Amino acid sequence: MSSHAGNGHHDAHAPAHTPPSAPGHTHRGSHAAGQDAGFDWNVMGPMLEQEAELNSGPYEEAARWIAALPTAPKVRRVLDIGSGPGVVTCLLAEVFPEAEVVAVDPTPALLERTEDRARRLGLSDRVRTVEAELPQEANRLGEADLIWAGNSLHHMGDQRAALAGFAGLLRPGGTVALLEGGLPTRRLPRDLGFGRPGLEARMEAASAARFDRMRTELPDAKRETEDWSALIESVGLTPQGTRSFLLDLPAPLSGPARDHVVARLTREAEVFGELLDAEDHAVLERLLDPEDPAGLHHRPDIYLLTARTVHLGRRD
Repeated sequence: MSSHAGNGHHDAHAPAHTPPSAPGHTHRGSHAAGQDAGFDWNVMGPMLEQEAELNSGPYEEAARWIAALPTAPKVRRVLDIGSGPGVVTCLLAEVFPEAEVVAVDPTPALLERTEDRARRLGLSDRVRTVEAELPQEANRLGEADLIWAGNSLHHMGDQRAALAGFAGLLRPGGTVALLEGGLPTRRLPRDLGFGRPGLEARMEAASAARFDRMRTELPDAKRETEDWSALIESVGLTPQGTRSFLLDLPAPLSGPARDHVVARLTREAEVFGELLDAEDHAVLERLLDPEDPAGLHHRPDIYLLTARTVHLGRRD
């Protein structure tokens, strides 16, 4: 399990984060376990970090929304489930300055990045890491006042049972924050001026098909209606509201944001490109060619737009 703080719903499954689905965490307790050995975290780690940094505005806004709720508990301990390289972990430590924040991920290379980041930011005294595969090792994590699960629950086969496990870790008054759903990321104009219009919509459909396949292959996979508030209530928590947070980086993009779009599209082409036809492949080749004036490296019309949705549940 890991989500690496990726994007909302299906596009979070078109790896820009970790093995076959997330843009933000690993989820090794689920279906990515067998793939870590061949995964180059020296390449993926910086990519995940960059993605989470670009999204730090919406993540911070979400965390501050939680902190300001009238029902918010005094937050002394936070679990960041599927923490990836620790960008959100450290952000949570800054938003909740009296809390110990625990980064939980199955990938040692990403936990090392978390520790390095915490050290650079002067947060080492309050940020710690736990290497664990969830949901089966949830009992190792200890109690918490806030459990932040960023695009990680959908990488667990039995989502209801996994969420019930999280609920059991909450102290009275504690909150679970599920980052699930939202809107697919948009980066490209509908008509690029070559190829068939609507490439990104077709890539989203390919990502959704890959996500569905991933879900069916997870251990103990159970189909669950994606009514997250109802799921929260079904495990004995009281729904505390749902909000979406927008990332809106208009064209022309900054260098780091453009680099991220290039890296992400490159990964998506590698991972589910077989679901696209030859014409779309040819368009992707042009977009990813650094020498092509109509490619991503040079176009003035590339942007970055997405929304991340947070669902809260409280233990009474």
